[in-house]
Amino acid sequence: MNKNELDESRIEELALRAIGLAKDSIIIRYRFFDRPLAAIKLIPEKGSAYVSSAASLKYDPEKLLCDYMEDENFVIRLMLHVMFHGIFMHFAMDAEADRHYWDIACDIAAENAVLALGSGFSRLGDTDVAAVLARLTKWVPRITARHLYREFMVGGISSDSAKEYERLFSLDVHYRDADPGDADELTVTAEQWEKIARRVAAELKSFSKDVRGSETILLNINELSRRKYDYDDIIRRFAVMSEEIKVSPDEYDYIYYTYGLSMYGNMPLIEPIEYTEEKKIKDFVIAVDTSASVKGKLVEGFLGRTYDLLSQSLSFSESMNVHVIQCDSEITSDVVIKDRNEIVSVAEKLQVKGFGATDFRPVFWYVEELLAKKEFTDLKGLIYFTDGYGIYPENPPGYDVMFVFGSEDDFRPPVPGWAISVCSDFSS
Repeated sequence: MNKNELDESRIEELALRAIGLAKDSIIIRYRFFDRPLAAIKLIPEKGSAYVSSAASLKYDPEKLLCDYMEDENFVIRLMLHVMFHGIFMHFAMDAEADRHYWDIACDIAAENAVLALGSGFSRLGDTDVAAVLARLTKWVPRITARHLYREFMVGGISSDSAKEYERLFSLDVHYRDADPGDADELTVTAEQWEKIARRVAAELKSFSKDVRGSETILLNINELSRRKYDYDDIIRRFAVMSEEIKVSPDEYDYIYYTYGLSMYGNMPLIEPIEYTEEKKIKDFVIAVDTSASVKGKLVEGFLGRTYDLLSQSLSFSESMNVHVIQCDSEITSDVVIKDRNEIVSVAEKLQVKGFGATDFRPVFWYVEELLAKKEFTDLKGLIYFTDGYGIYPENPPGYDVMFVFGSEDDFRPPVPGWAISVCSDFSS
């Protein structure tokens, strides 16, 4: 090995050490970033810019060390930037999207999340970055990649603005095409990134009060859910374990059972195991916003689909405890469904009431009262159907919450980070 090779080997070793120190600095403060950071495959490549993909980060070791010497926080910021691309699913770009605008939007969203942490990982130029972000927030409803991209596509970006955004926010080149060099056991698929993102979101919800910037990160992660969902999948999210009295097909053999009956009369050789544990929903709350802006066919469609699902889905226990609460600025109705057979009659008798202003908090207060009265054995979730224009609770409850909207609306107030928001079409 000659002197140049020794130097290159030493440079690569020091670069890896700098990346390792950067990761450690991040995880010490935010332990829930361990998995997304570990998912980034590091590929040293001489002469390469910082090139990120859903599976890897390519870097020139010498360039990384130079950037590190110029700004000791640069490597930390680079790792956070690439990590946020991953957990925000920025590489899952629509085929018809304008790649230039999308790349700019993704870089802005990633850097906005980094700055929101406020953890002291500042780098050169952050003052200008903060000034541009403050300007953007005045005309973009939420600083996420999809919202920024939509605004850029509608209003366009001047050549000077595009150059400014790239200079301030871009730390890496985004590579989306399949790379044979990434096709090994370390490759992270889109589905795996989504699982990692959900884990980060769950951790953030648990420690949201202690983590600065958690709302910004959760808002971007929840952007993953801003697509049309199969309503059955939404309901299944709130499934809880309950014991159903039925024969377990995995543990019961009818051959031996019937053989014993035929040979010895009423003495089966093996007693059937009648109890098997399945995912079933028993305690559940459905809240319907009946304010003036949520009415008519939209509410009827939501209730109709919900009742169909409750009566047909295998996710629900035969014995159920489902509260259907109607509300605007106060509770107007609470109908309790205890059995699947009640669903049709309840649906026929239910009358939409309310049509006042919207305040989401009374529903959560009311549910807390029901919990205090032991009305629920194991309440796992609440689905709130609304237009989103109302007052949200400040603190998360002790159960999962999903706000369901009947249409997309970029101007509705943001949903709290501890809740999930989805859109589904109930008009048909």
